[in-house]
Amino acid sequence: MANSTRWPTVADFPDPVAADHVTYNPSFADLREFSAPLETTTEFGAPSYVSEYRSRSADRTVNNVDGSFDAEDIDVFEQGIDWVNDASNDVLCVDRVVGRHEEVAAVCRLFVPKEYGRIALAWAKLLEPAPEDASPDFVTVQLPDATDEPRIRVLPDEGLTTVLGSDYTGEAKKSFLRLFMRRAKQAGGLGLHAGSKRVTLDDEDGDREVGQLFLGLSGTGKSTLTSHGLWLDDPEGAEMLQDDVCALLPSGTVAGSEGSGLYIKTLGLDADEQPELHSAATDESAVLENVAVDDDGTVHFDEPRHGRNARAVIRRDYLESSADDIDLQEVDQVFFITRNPLMPPIAKLSDAQAAVAFMLGESVETSAGDPSRIGESIRVVGTNPFIIGSEGEEGNRFRDLIADLDLDCFVINTGVVGTDDPVDVGVEETVAILEGVARDTIEWAADDSLGLTVPTEVPGIDIDRYVVADHVEDFADAHSALRTERQEYLAQFEALDDDIVDATY
Repeated sequence: MANSTRWPTVADFPDPVAADHVTYNPSFADLREFSAPLETTTEFGAPSYVSEYRSRSADRTVNNVDGSFDAEDIDVFEQGIDWVNDASNDVLCVDRVVGRHEEVAAVCRLFVPKEYGRIALAWAKLLEPAPEDASPDFVTVQLPDATDEPRIRVLPDEGLTTVLGSDYTGEAKKSFLRLFMRRAKQAGGLGLHAGSKRVTLDDEDGDREVGQLFLGLSGTGKSTLTSHGLWLDDPEGAEMLQDDVCALLPSGTVAGSEGSGLYIKTLGLDADEQPELHSAATDESAVLENVAVDDDGTVHFDEPRHGRNARAVIRRDYLESSADDIDLQEVDQVFFITRNPLMPPIAKLSDAQAAVAFMLGESVETSAGDPSRIGESIRVVGTNPFIIGSEGEEGNRFRDLIADLDLDCFVINTGVVGTDDPVDVGVEETVAILEGVARDTIEWAADDSLGLTVPTEVPGIDIDRYVVADHVEDFADAHSALRTERQEYLAQFEALDDDIVDATY
């Protein structure tokens, strides 16, 4: 292939069913056995592994839509293709399906070395099996030992990703979700790094369902809020449909991506605060990665022995809050999760302001992104590090979709309010707010100092404790500086429409 003048494609790989050197779609037990020398078995009977790379190598990931490829980039794909085709290698191949909705679902094929069956094991537990004899839409080759430093290249139009030099499971997972989100955009919708849930209410407005979306970076509470039952009692309740990546379609349906499992952060996982997630992570069906586990199998979720991005793949069917379906038929409310201390616990946004929140993607850096910058304030458009194509056009598309669908959008602060004598926004307060939004029992008023619509009354909490100006010295100057800085940030996106920049709060 060295002299090839065309892009590599999924057709360059062998038929895994016919190739004698390829082990195709083995059982979970076999996948676990392949990496037995790397396993520490937990006290609960689950496999635990420690990887060399413990977060995504975002700065070493390039696609040919947003970057120019030369011969060295093409060589990354050729290395992967040549390795898979080499009959002297022990190749492992697993097929799965991302999504169920006919507009965006895709067959995914992962090739890894057999000794790295642990990567395939964890990934395969997230997605559902592919139909027999299905042709792959997306193919990823992950070769952890191919290079000294990670090199990750993506050909979106060909559905091809090659990961060289990283053994982090998250690279395989996101390689397919990245292309799933692009497929949503090609269908006229938008891929979102978001969790989805369905809230069932039986109140003075009658029996009804409320569809909610939560956008946030990994480690900011997205999974926690998406899976939280809001302490509702039967016949009311809340069900999680997805906790990571969704596709907002023009019809208002939110298509899910992962039908079998969740890839959760476990550092600090507590049985009292997150009983469902803790129970699933301590079941023998889980797969642990970079969790502190002693030689005798004792698990320490509170210890960052292998870094702060400790993870577990858990099964959906072990969560009482998990729905059987993964598609939200109709979304009503969208929440942006932030931890900016100059923001109130919640604010209601206009369509243009919601697009501003989408573009700002304000949060704090977590161990899932850049471990060297944990805790720093960061901005990621759409809280989505996996956008392919123009980010400004992404913001315009988001504004148009929520306007067409008449969605209510909010920004919620799950950190602290204020920089002087700050007030913590705890889980109880956030849950009360989310329930109030779902029931439409919050009283709202314009706050001219913030340029936002904020609550004046929230059932169950004293919202007056969270007035931002009361907890920031020289608030007017601080807010003015923040708004100016936000506008300057948004101005860099040439494709972003002016009405969005003008709506900066």
